[in-house]
Order: sequence, then C-alpha cells, then structure tokens
Amino acid sequence: MTAFLDVRGLAKRFPQRAGRPPSPWILKDLSFQVADGEFLTIVGPSGSGKTTLLNIIAQTDTATEGEIAFDGKVSALGDARKLSPGLNRRIGYVTQEDNLLPWRTAIDNVLFPFEIIGGISEKVREHARALMAAVGLTGFETHFPHELSGGMRKRCSLIRTLVYDPPVILMDEPFGAVDAQTRMQLQEDLLTLWNMGRKTIVFVTHDIGEAIALGDRTLVLTKAPTRVAGEHRIDIPRPRDVKDVYALPGFPALYEAIRAQVQ
Repeated sequence: MTAFLDVRGLAKRFPQRAGRPPSPWILKDLSFQVADGEFLTIVGPSGSGKTTLLNIIAQTDTATEGEIAFDGKVSALGDARKLSPGLNRRIGYVTQEDNLLPWRTAIDNVLFPFEIIGGISEKVREHARALMAAVGLTGFETHFPHELSGGMRKRCSLIRTLVYDPPVILMDEPFGAVDAQTRMQLQEDLLTLWNMGRKTIVFVTHDIGEAIALGDRTLVLTKAPTRVAGEHRIDIPRPRDVKDVYALPGFPALYEAIRAQVQ
C-alpha cells in the first residue's frame, strides 16, 4: 500500500508536574498507514486515545514521540509553536458536535470556511448546493440550525468540511449522538458524499457494525497505552447499501473477529 498518511511510532503523554510521578502513556509505539482515497475506520475501548490520535493528526495537539508523514512530507509534532492546525486546509475535521453557528442559515454555515479563506464564488455556492441536494437538504438552505433536525445539522456539518475540498477528513464519532434510524441514514449519506469525491477518511467509532459498513479497512486499538491490536480488510463490494450489509454472509464472522480484539 502506498501511504498517503503515514503514522510512525506515535506516542503521547502529558508533561510531568512537579512533585508528581510521570503521567501514563496515552499512545505508545502506534504506527499505521492510510492510502489515498481509502476509508479507514478505527475502533477501540473507551479511553484508548482515539480522539487524541485524531487531534495529533490534525495538528491541534502535540506528540511526545514519533512522526506523521502526510503525502510524503513529515510534520513537526513535538513543539506546539510549530503546529499547523489543519495543515493549511488539507485536513478537515468533523467532531462529535455539529458546531453550527446559530445565527447563520444552513447554507451560510456550509459556506463559512470560504468567508475565512477569502470569498465565495458562484461556482463554490453551486457546489455547496449540489452537496446539500445529495443528502436531501434542498429547501432547507435558508433555515437556521434550531429549525433543523439533529440529522440535518450533522449533514450541514459534514458538508461544511467537504465543500472546501480537503484531501483528508478526520471524523470523531460524528453520528454517536443520534437515534439508530437517523444514524443509518447519515451513514448512507456519508457514503453517497464519499463516492462523489473519494476523499481519504479516518473515521473513529465505538460501533463495530458502523466500522464494517463504512470502511475499506478497520483498525482495532488496544487500551492505553494504545497500539494497534488488529487490522481487518473489509471486502464488501461498493457501492454499499448500509441496511443490507448486516445481513451479508461474511458479516457475523468479521464482527466477532473485531469484537474479540476490542478489550
């Protein structure tokens, strides 16, 4: 596999405070690669440092040891003053919260990144509307966040990241706070949007079924200090219907293999 994102020997712990023993390692000797256009899902027990890992990749947090190469270029990770959050808009980050601005309409929230980076062209506006249409948000462009359902707000948050076209998107349990039916629809919407652009996605989830339904490959992480406990190739053909994935013959065995490693 040719690595587009290459995590090498990553380790993280917080600095020792005066009069206290050294803090425990959160991550230690963590290494893996992600190919260009791959949809990688990551599962692991609570407290295994999954969010910390994404924060380090996004350069919103430092690492104690190790390095990350992005498209062949190694990033400086040890000094907070040298971090470049989002790597100059090359890494998008979708968090657990939608973080929509309540005083802006749906379309204005989606287009907000372009106001920051220098303006909104008609081509950009058309692209944003096309993405919104792809996930059923046509007609809701001028609604404010409080007028949208939780699922609609999640779609706006996702499109706000996709619209400025970062080659890598990190997703930290983005669908964890919605009901099961909405979650399945959001999974379908994400796959629809991913098929339109084939971004490189690193998707963290506690849900093994979700990891299988969405990913090309799943990594299983250990408890802290976190390492890779296992790697599972998901050979379910694309395009996928999320509702049908759970009934496929190979699904139960793959689910159990991953579950056995999540400790």
